[in-house]
Amino acid sequence: MNLVEKLGAQAELDPERWALVDGGGRAVSFGGLWKSVRRVAAELDRAGLGPGDRVLVFHPVAIELYEFLLGCFHAGVAVVLADPSGGRGFLEQVCERVRPEAFFGSRKAHLLRWTIGSLRRIPHGMHPRGWWPASRPVMNGTREAGLFEVQAEHPALITFTSGSTGEPKGAVRTHGFLLAQHQALSAALELVPGERDLVTLPVFALANLASGVTSVLADADLGRPGEADPGRIVAQCRRWEVERATAAPAFFEALLAGGEAGTLRKVFTGGAPVLPDLIRRLREVGIEATAVYGSTEAEPVAEFPSKGWTPEVLEKIKAGRGLPAGRPVLEVAVLPDRFGEPVEAMTADAFEAQRLAVGEIGEIVVAGPQVLTGYLDGRDDDETKIRVGDRVWHRTGDAGWLDAGGGLWLVGRCTAKLGERYPLQIEAALRLRFPERRTAALEVADEVVLVVEGEADPEFERAARELGCSQVRSVDLLPMDRRHQSKIDYPKLKEMVGS
Repeated sequence: MNLVEKLGAQAELDPERWALVDGGGRAVSFGGLWKSVRRVAAELDRAGLGPGDRVLVFHPVAIELYEFLLGCFHAGVAVVLADPSGGRGFLEQVCERVRPEAFFGSRKAHLLRWTIGSLRRIPHGMHPRGWWPASRPVMNGTREAGLFEVQAEHPALITFTSGSTGEPKGAVRTHGFLLAQHQALSAALELVPGERDLVTLPVFALANLASGVTSVLADADLGRPGEADPGRIVAQCRRWEVERATAAPAFFEALLAGGEAGTLRKVFTGGAPVLPDLIRRLREVGIEATAVYGSTEAEPVAEFPSKGWTPEVLEKIKAGRGLPAGRPVLEVAVLPDRFGEPVEAMTADAFEAQRLAVGEIGEIVVAGPQVLTGYLDGRDDDETKIRVGDRVWHRTGDAGWLDAGGGLWLVGRCTAKLGERYPLQIEAALRLRFPERRTAALEVADEVVLVVEGEADPEFERAARELGCSQVRSVDLLPMDRRHQSKIDYPKLKEMVGS
């Protein structure tokens, strides 16, 4: 069984229930979506595409994207997603790596296609509906294809990010992986058929569809969650009676700036550090929030509910112990921090001998069914995977520790280490004392420098120095990651503050 079969089962159970609602208010039922998926699969077959073929997709997050994505899964065709903002060189390398047989996108995407040689040379052009030159519509047909029976290891979704060398790094999600991820997310996100979930993280909608949950795609630029208009979001939630949401912390910061949360009562947030003052402010407007820790290669890893923020936990944060990630939902180990260095294959006994004791800080590694065991063509595997017998552990690149109860704590990125400490040990402690003050700790010329948005008064500077910062510098805005607008871009910040 794969995700498409689960969608079919939901369509059979309740065909009239809304499956997807987009930001413009358009909606499609589970029954309607299931029919569209089978029609897309039939059009792919007519175009001569089938198992083993790859389609590069550039389309906004909308109903048509999911119709096409699931239609490809239905036909056994692998979908390739690459961020166009990576630039011409990035896209050229992606095309060279995967050699896609088809290109699917909006009209705007097809205009981009004709400006880049590698995209223009893709044999088949496809778009949703209507007419477009040198491209065929795939959602106008009436024939419905049967399901291609895929093996668990069959590639379903290939996504590209920039690797440590600057070359594209392809994460290959198989049908088996997506099913395992769905099962883990269903439990971690407490998915209940019939609920309506406001979605800003597109991949989470796949788990919703397989669980019978209506996905309401947020009325916002999903590439800029921190700039969401709170009034529009509240109005959308009220119109569709949405009580739950899944989004990055920056999205909820933007929502709270509007002063109300509308009908929302339960949210799940991750993709970046989840700080205690955000949880507190959400609770003040009647929302219970669960922090979910994970990454592209392992989602989810751990979850931490609102009730976990006890006085004891807050004292540990204040003491510089980092941030709680919560109860792991897969296997987690903490090893000595050697991130950036390849680790040779080892026996299970040798691996166990390297595990750090409770309370010791090191590099977080994970293993389980929803963990990617390798990248496309094995690139970057040497630095991000550890082979232990017949198992593969993924190196998250995050540093942390395990407490006596098995809870996972985060202290920051391995690459941002500050001597014997990590940024989150300082940043989280200051955020607890000075709510809503965004800071970043980094090493400059062998000193720990704290950078803060806005002016720092004497009390703030004194607190920073007590936590081991040699100096405090002010900036108007800290640089944040492009994807979630919630994580500090430390390399860019280092360029800003100089040496």
